[in-house]
Amino acid sequence: MLVALLSRSRRVLVASLVIISIGLVSAARAQDARALPDYVIAEFGSPPPVPQGPLSDGLQSAVQAAFVDGMADRSWGDEQTRALRSIAESGDPRLAWPISDLMRFAANPQLNSILATAASDLLGIDVPLQNAWAVVTDRLVAWDVPAPPDYLPVKRAIFTSIIPGWERIFVEGDIDWRLVSWGGVLIDDRPFDTTDEPCNCIPAADNPDVTSAEDASWLRDEDIVFGVEVNGEYRAYPRRIMEVREMVNDTLGGRNLGIPYCTLCGAAQAYFTDKLPEGVKRPVLRTSGLLSRSNKVMFDLETYSVFDTFLGIAVTGPLATRGVRLKQATVVTTDWGTWKRSHPETTVLVEALALGRDHDFRNTRDANGPIFPVGDVDPRLPVHEDVIGAITASGKPIAFQRSKAFLALKNGEEIAYENIRLVLDAGGVRAVNESGTDLGSHQAFWFAWSQFYPGTEVWPQ
Repeated sequence: MLVALLSRSRRVLVASLVIISIGLVSAARAQDARALPDYVIAEFGSPPPVPQGPLSDGLQSAVQAAFVDGMADRSWGDEQTRALRSIAESGDPRLAWPISDLMRFAANPQLNSILATAASDLLGIDVPLQNAWAVVTDRLVAWDVPAPPDYLPVKRAIFTSIIPGWERIFVEGDIDWRLVSWGGVLIDDRPFDTTDEPCNCIPAADNPDVTSAEDASWLRDEDIVFGVEVNGEYRAYPRRIMEVREMVNDTLGGRNLGIPYCTLCGAAQAYFTDKLPEGVKRPVLRTSGLLSRSNKVMFDLETYSVFDTFLGIAVTGPLATRGVRLKQATVVTTDWGTWKRSHPETTVLVEALALGRDHDFRNTRDANGPIFPVGDVDPRLPVHEDVIGAITASGKPIAFQRSKAFLALKNGEEIAYENIRLVLDAGGVRAVNESGTDLGSHQAFWFAWSQFYPGTEVWPQ
């Protein structure tokens, strides 16, 4: 029986997806309920016991048959169904990870039902057919269930059989491949500076055209922009454009920048992509089409090195080998009217870069919590609370609740934590040190900041 897999994504319908293969990850320390925070148990229940050690020969063969062989043949038949039944009967929750990977692409109701039943058996939960992938993945993440041995090669087989261009993405590195999922779009692997070339992806803008504030009549004063200043030069990146592009490679104030915007995290960041170790060419940042706990996974077009988008650290490929970590410039989230009044000399991206679209994901699609699985979220703040994040001189991350910080600053109060001082800038908030030097802060949703900086301090305390 051939089961065609059609996956309807948040942006694009990728047709003609047939079956996919499955993988296993290096064994991790077994998790038990006592090691989990109480709020995780309250929301997701207690995790099942997790064995350690290698898979039996029989289970290895079942994984190979159910996923790898099935993906190679682009088919799912009786052999795969029998193998999956053996996997479900094993009682090893680690094997729910490759099932989750396959579920992400399985829109066929019959196959989705088979996979959901297997995941139910392995995790000891009732998995509804509607949104089964999210239900399973949320629990795997929240419970920190280890992946089975040799996970990456199998996961790589699953994903690369579906999306061409990922062959150089799924490689060993300092990245937790369990948490990587498909965001619903293709990889943007177009050559540099091909802004006008269409693609079935989220198209980065390279060397974007800009105009003066006076000529930007298409922007309304209340429109949200992401403001960046480098060496006394100012530029506004309208959210309307960034929600379409999600990545800009630019030059400002004599410095090269890569500017990713993750609509899911509410975070625009600006990374300097110059002054890197000798022999390292300027990274050209692109959107991979992958997510990690609802945060976009970006990569360098020159080397296919993957970056942790939130941290700016190269985690795979040649740039990881060289230990590349991109330094951040501050991004001020504000409205256009206030930004241009405060910085009348600013430039701004031209309207054509929006490609005729006018999305508002922040206030529509993403308004009621993450639409992709993120597992557990630190309960100290609401999931979608805006925070200003910064890192102290001692290396301690801290999140400032934006709404309270903004009001306090407007009232003339001082906000300080170790060497960090918050200041108002053009209707937004930035972090500086005691001498006023910029510290590379940015705004993000709480769920994203707390995931990538677990144990972060929170202001007000």
